[in-house]
Amino acid sequence: MHEDERVLLVGGGGREHAIARAVARSDATLYACASNRNPGIASLAAEVETLDETDPEAVVAYAREVDATVAVVGPEAPLAAGVSDALDDAGVYAFAPNAAEARIETDKQFQRTFLDEHDIAGNPDYATFEDTEAACAYIDEYDGDLAVKPAGLTGGKGVRVIGDQVTADEAKAYLRDSDYDRVVLEERLVGEEFTVQALVADGDLRVTPAVQDHKRAYEGDEGPNTGGMGSYSAATRELPFMERDEYDAAVDIMESVVDALSGYKGILYGQFMLTADGPKIVEFNARFGDPEATNTLPVLETSFLDVLVAAREGDPLPELSFSEEATVCKYAVPAGYPTDPDGGTRVSIDADSAGDARLYYASVDAREDGIYTTTSRSFAVVGVADTIADAESITDDALAEAGDDGLRSRRDIGKADLVQQRIDHMNELRNN
Repeated sequence: MHEDERVLLVGGGGREHAIARAVARSDATLYACASNRNPGIASLAAEVETLDETDPEAVVAYAREVDATVAVVGPEAPLAAGVSDALDDAGVYAFAPNAAEARIETDKQFQRTFLDEHDIAGNPDYATFEDTEAACAYIDEYDGDLAVKPAGLTGGKGVRVIGDQVTADEAKAYLRDSDYDRVVLEERLVGEEFTVQALVADGDLRVTPAVQDHKRAYEGDEGPNTGGMGSYSAATRELPFMERDEYDAAVDIMESVVDALSGYKGILYGQFMLTADGPKIVEFNARFGDPEATNTLPVLETSFLDVLVAAREGDPLPELSFSEEATVCKYAVPAGYPTDPDGGTRVSIDADSAGDARLYYASVDAREDGIYTTTSRSFAVVGVADTIADAESITDDALAEAGDDGLRSRRDIGKADLVQQRIDHMNELRNN
């Protein structure tokens, strides 16, 4: 149907490997460019070009070289650099927001102010500061706990939460040591986090099932924040600790944001905290989550290419259909990650030895004699099954095959006792 379409994928992580697989299920020709060479993407693409993915001129030059008809920008850094704008200006439709719209993610001060000005439901108390000592004084004066967030991009690792990760004194020391230009202090939200991702174009919004990510490095939600150690979704739109009307309330918030962001296109990622009073906004991102894309895209039955083409042509986006299956994703990371990662371990698992799991490469070094870890997240294994428990079992089998020599993962993600803890936590909050 779309055999003449030539799709350019910008980015080379696990999220982009999941996007590449979604495109590869169609009859389009896939091209990819990134600062690293992802062997999983390379196996699916007609060609992979190594370039600086935050250099708009370089990306546009490659798009022209391969006669791309549509582009997908995966990571946030190219969005902030204006890659989507440059592609659009060059006549290559980019299914991604322009740099100004991507500020909903890339500038947390803009994000909170925007939500406030448009009376978007679920926006917590917040204050923004350019002066570190003024921010520290606010911490001293505030009646309650706060989340401390640098205003710019930090790869999901810059946030410190008072009363959870740090004390108030430690938060102030963090600000003084970090020397951030701008910082946002937000009311600490108590509940269970979840994500809803949406495909957006021309005012249309098509939402995906809710996903719960696990940011903390170690089992039992201990340790520092990471880019995401893994995630799970249920066979329903909502997660086990949620009611359907709570999922719908989050979707209503996202629809309000799309209404206020006239002309937004691409992915809108809503990160929410489900509280006793319903969903509150943790943040918005302007792209698929990583790992959340590896949960969402494997169960998407609608052609992802059909969505891209409809967006480009200004047609209504197709309704999204998902298989009624649960997913569990677990990342394997180098030993010592994230504080003192030790790369250089040979990765023994491949698509064949992963069994029933789907394997998504993230940050790896493909050498002549094999694939090796770097100092970032290495690869994700994803199980898809009728239940969360069965999907989790599939990932465990794959990680056993991968071994634990120089690698580590959070085996507790998706396990029955951790999922039950989430359910019990929300029941306790609702009943208080």
